[in-house]
Amino acid sequence: LSLHDALPISAPCANAGPAYFSFTTITVISACSFWGQSMFTKTKAAIVTTLFLSLGAQADTILNVATAGDQNMVDYVKTWLGPKFEAAHPGVKVRVIGTGPGDAGSNKISEKLSAQQESGAQQWDIDVAVVHQKAGGEQVEKGLLQKYRQDIQTGGMVSSPSVTQALGVNVDGYVMPMFLSQTAIAWNSDLVNTPPASYDELVAWTQKHPQAFGYNGIKNGMSGVSFVVGWIYAYGTDAERLSSAPYDKSVEKGWQQAYEKLKAFNKNVTFTPGNAGTLDMLSRGEIAMGPVWVDMFYSWKDQGKLPPSIKLALLAPGMPGQPMYYVIPAKAANPQLARDFIALATSPEVQAQGIVKQFNWYPGIDAGQVKPKLDAATWQKLFAEISPEALAKYGKSFPIAPYFDDIKEGYESQVAN
Repeated sequence: LSLHDALPISAPCANAGPAYFSFTTITVISACSFWGQSMFTKTKAAIVTTLFLSLGAQADTILNVATAGDQNMVDYVKTWLGPKFEAAHPGVKVRVIGTGPGDAGSNKISEKLSAQQESGAQQWDIDVAVVHQKAGGEQVEKGLLQKYRQDIQTGGMVSSPSVTQALGVNVDGYVMPMFLSQTAIAWNSDLVNTPPASYDELVAWTQKHPQAFGYNGIKNGMSGVSFVVGWIYAYGTDAERLSSAPYDKSVEKGWQQAYEKLKAFNKNVTFTPGNAGTLDMLSRGEIAMGPVWVDMFYSWKDQGKLPPSIKLALLAPGMPGQPMYYVIPAKAANPQLARDFIALATSPEVQAQGIVKQFNWYPGIDAGQVKPKLDAATWQKLFAEISPEALAKYGKSFPIAPYFDDIKEGYESQVAN
C-alpha cells in the first residue's frame, strides 16, 4: 500500500458511531530530517498501520495535518503542541503520523497533494503540512498551496528572507517557518585555543593540525553537505547568487579551482561516518573540530553525550541552514482550523517553550519576538556562542536545486574520485 492508499479521500467513518463521539480530528503526518539521509522505507509500514488504526474510530470531521519530520518532529506535535491546541479548541483532537525523514518524506506529501489536484477533488485530505524549504517552493509553483500568512496574527513576526523566498521561488504569503535549522563548526576548547573564523583560517589550521578536523563529505548526513556548500560559497560563487534564480550554468566556471582546493584540503581531514559520527568522534577526542547541526549539538549536550568543552562557531563568509515550513494545501477541508493551528505553533510563547526550550531549534519567527518569553539561561544557552547577529550575518540559505545538484555532482566527480 502507498501513502496515497493510506490517506482516504473522505472519512469512511463520517456520521458513523454514536453521537457522543463527535469531535474534529487533526492528523499530523511527519517527514524530514536535517540530520540524516532521505530514507522513507523504515517508517512507511508504521505510517500505513497507524493510519488504518486511527481510522477505526473516526470523528465527524477529519482534519489532516501533515508534517515532515524525524521522530522528534512527531514527538513535538504529539506530546507538546497537539495537547496545547486541543486544550484551546474543545472538541478537536490532534493525531500525529510520520511520513519519513528527509526530502523523501516531504515528497510523499507533495505526491499526495498532486494526486488530489489531478483527481479534481473539491476537498483534500491534508489541511496543514510541515515540509522542507525546497518542497515548499515546489508546491507553490505547482499551485498546491493557498496563501494564509496575512490572515494569522503571527504572520508579521518573521522577517527572515526565507519567508518570502524558498531557494529562488517566491513563497510570500504561503509559508510560515516552524523553526530554523543551522549548521556550524563544533570545536573542542580543550584542544583548540581559538577556532578558525573563516574557511581561509580553517584551511591554514588543518595544515598545521592534520586529521584534527573531521566531516562526512557528502555521504550519510547533511552536515557534511552543508560544509561543502559553504566551501563553494567561499571559493566558487557567493551564497546570494546561488540561492536565487535564474539558474545560469556559466556562474560555475570558477568552481574547478574550488574543487581542487577542497581535494587538497581533504588530505588533511578525518572522514566521519555521518552527522552523529562527527559528534561522537568529537566527544571522544578523536577529532577536535567538525561541522554539525546546531539543534543536534544541543540535544547531545542536554543528554550528557558531549562534554562542556565542545563549543560552536560559524565560519565566514557563511554556512547554510534552512527552515521547515508550515503550509496549507489549496483545497484544505478545514482552512480556518489550519490557520488557528499554525498561529498557535508560531506564537512567541510556543516558539519559546516548545521550539527553543524543549527541542533546541532556532525559532521560526524573529528571535526578538521570542526572547521575552524565555528565561535568561535558555536564551544564553542557545545564543551564547552564535549570537542572533552572527546568525543573521553568516547563516546562509542552501542554493537553488540546480546549483545544489551541480555542487554535489562536482564533489563526486572532482573531489571524491
